[in-house]
Amino acid sequence: MRAPAWLVFEDGTAFRGVGIGKKGETFGEVVFNTSMSGYQEILTDPSYKGQVVVMTYPLIGNYGIADDDGESGRCWLEGFVVRELSKVASNFRSAIDLDTWLDRQGVVGIAEVDTRAIVRKIRSGSVQRVGISTVEGDPARLRDRVQKSPKTDGIDLVAQVTRRQAETWDRSVDSDKFQPPGTWRNGPRFKVIAYDFGMKNNILRNLVATGFDVEVLPASTPWSEALQRNPDGVFFSNGPGDPEPVRYAIENARAFLEQRVPFFGICLGHQLLGLALGGKTRKMPFGHHGANQPVLDKTTGQIEITAQNHSFMVDPETLDPAAAEVTHINLNDGTVEGLRCTKAPAFSVQYHPEAAPGPHDSLYLFERFKSLITQHRAAIATR
Repeated sequence: MRAPAWLVFEDGTAFRGVGIGKKGETFGEVVFNTSMSGYQEILTDPSYKGQVVVMTYPLIGNYGIADDDGESGRCWLEGFVVRELSKVASNFRSAIDLDTWLDRQGVVGIAEVDTRAIVRKIRSGSVQRVGISTVEGDPARLRDRVQKSPKTDGIDLVAQVTRRQAETWDRSVDSDKFQPPGTWRNGPRFKVIAYDFGMKNNILRNLVATGFDVEVLPASTPWSEALQRNPDGVFFSNGPGDPEPVRYAIENARAFLEQRVPFFGICLGHQLLGLALGGKTRKMPFGHHGANQPVLDKTTGQIEITAQNHSFMVDPETLDPAAAEVTHINLNDGTVEGLRCTKAPAFSVQYHPEAAPGPHDSLYLFERFKSLITQHRAAIATR
């Protein structure tokens, strides 16, 4: 029998369920993810640092945990909430069941709660912290500890998830495990410096598969040190939390723009580019977390179904139209999903073109980065 557990919001709303994963107690900002599959990728995405994730799909864990499917080397989120945890891991690639893996990763979770009611609460109110406990029987006492737990706003969470030293990455996309290689993954190879703000492995796989030789640097590496490595382009990754406290990254982005280094950013990297261009970011009511967000590419008129994971957005009203062009918009709520710098070879998207397990509508963006570098090099050669 599983131990009883409580999920308690900071306003006192409580849900009783059973504990999964590690026994104990945890706290974090609550968000929900609408993906029907990919729970392992969600659990290992460093962008979820500081958050408790509620899965809207009711059955989680049915295909277990596969050694090759993680987006990083460990689980980063603070807690995990599901309606039903599968008792069976039916997958020939599975190495371990989800419950055991969560326990080994030190993740406190809860199951057998009404996730539909939880999501309705998240959607209808303001951002809240929650606590999950298998050791506290009184939800009122747990609420007191939730209210004393740290908030994520104004904190540099990137420093907690980034690599500690530089690394060369040469692993490409395995078509048997991730996605089939595109016909565009040919041509010359370029050197790219990738800043790790909490980077997902599949971003790196796709950079290599597209034709880049990739060196990954810690988040706080000065721009001058990066340029000493003579890159053809610079990439800014996804990452957790509030972008505004990551001042060193914003200053780096400004420097790369001034030096006219071809630049591509994803998710947090997109927000950092927006800040570097003089814009502002603001927190969304409940963010975008899932694999089914429709986005319009205004440059082509094409609509993409995208994977997303962010709680902050670039405010378009704060952008100087002479410096930045909005290239992509979310068709659900009209929020900014892509930017292009008008005075430097730089662009970014808020969503995840590398999405694993999918969708793969937006893989073309890696080739767009390669084309940007090609055009930039050609322009320099004709001067």
